[in-house]
Amino acid sequence: MALTTQNATQELEAAGRAGDPQADQLVSDLIDHKEVDGVNALFRTIGTLKPGQDLSQLPQRLADFLREAAAPPPDWSEADVDAAEGFFGHHHGEVTMLQGTVGLIGTYLSPTGAFTLRSTGRLGGVKGPGRRLSQSSRLFLDMGNKNALRDGTLAANVTKVRLVHASVRQLHKKSGAWDYAKWGEPVSIKYTTGASCVFSVQILEAMKNLGIDVSEEDAHGFMCAWHYVNHYLGTPERWQLPKDADLVTRVWNQVRDDEWKKTEDGVFMTQQAVDFYKQFYPGPTHDALMALVRHALTDRYADMAGVPKGVLDLAAGPLAAGHGVVGGLGGGLLGGSVQKATGVNPYKDVLGMASKTFNEIQKFALTHDQDDQPQMHQELGDDR
Repeated sequence: MALTTQNATQELEAAGRAGDPQADQLVSDLIDHKEVDGVNALFRTIGTLKPGQDLSQLPQRLADFLREAAAPPPDWSEADVDAAEGFFGHHHGEVTMLQGTVGLIGTYLSPTGAFTLRSTGRLGGVKGPGRRLSQSSRLFLDMGNKNALRDGTLAANVTKVRLVHASVRQLHKKSGAWDYAKWGEPVSIKYTTGASCVFSVQILEAMKNLGIDVSEEDAHGFMCAWHYVNHYLGTPERWQLPKDADLVTRVWNQVRDDEWKKTEDGVFMTQQAVDFYKQFYPGPTHDALMALVRHALTDRYADMAGVPKGVLDLAAGPLAAGHGVVGGLGGGLLGGSVQKATGVNPYKDVLGMASKTFNEIQKFALTHDQDDQPQMHQELGDDR
């Protein structure tokens, strides 16, 4: 059954109780035999995932899992690859930055998601923002890299993320402390599909809010890429994200206000991320980034997430419509790149500079503590 606007609420409720049986069985066994660290090391040797590749050096049960996981989406075509590459050819830098800021913060508006991340200490604790960004940045960057959708590199990375999700589910299950009646399945299919919506159509909405023109063809290409990712996350065909941007947007708009809520966990996670960004966007530059994030999310959702307000927000609304002046706010904002602007979109320059700086954030996140690959967990931590 494909996800539609008619069955969205019912299907998402069912998806909230669903895990990933194949990945869960494998990871549960790895945890029980204390083999997670060894498999994490093997992750660094698996650069691609293509049907028929040699996996003989891996433990048999891991190799068997990866061989089955390597199959592409059943409805995948060369036209889908071309469409996805067309989108990233036009928007790779800016969309990667938006996914790593607006997108990550958007996922904290899921109460279950924020609680899960915070209770999984390595992802939600003090080191959480950098570590989670490192896990996500590899995916965001790979999506737009040349041939990533052809040579198996994106499939390999997403499959690693799939196993990370399984490790979170299994550790919570083994802890005996997870409240299934309240939260459903940890990192459920509902959560991964919802996160895929945040990183796809919610980002397209953010781009529109920021005055970035995305053609219908490019929007379709972006959804093709996320359909591909959603498949390799282990999502059953019943719940896989369609390639139709308009359909997914309608479904997302229908369920978003039931799914997004302000919570203490979500605000905590947002504050962790905001503090992390300050390392790379100091002073007025950080104010400009937060104004951009708030406008991309809209004040309603930015307030839910706890995105801070600044002096620039006072002008954000009229400025985006081209009726105000940016110059002089914060003095030398972004190295003087944003000057007086009347009748133009002031976020264009901010977005350009923020995207460049975000490359440094991603480089840091991907190399700090050598954490350049998605890593499963052998045990849970808790920051509280």
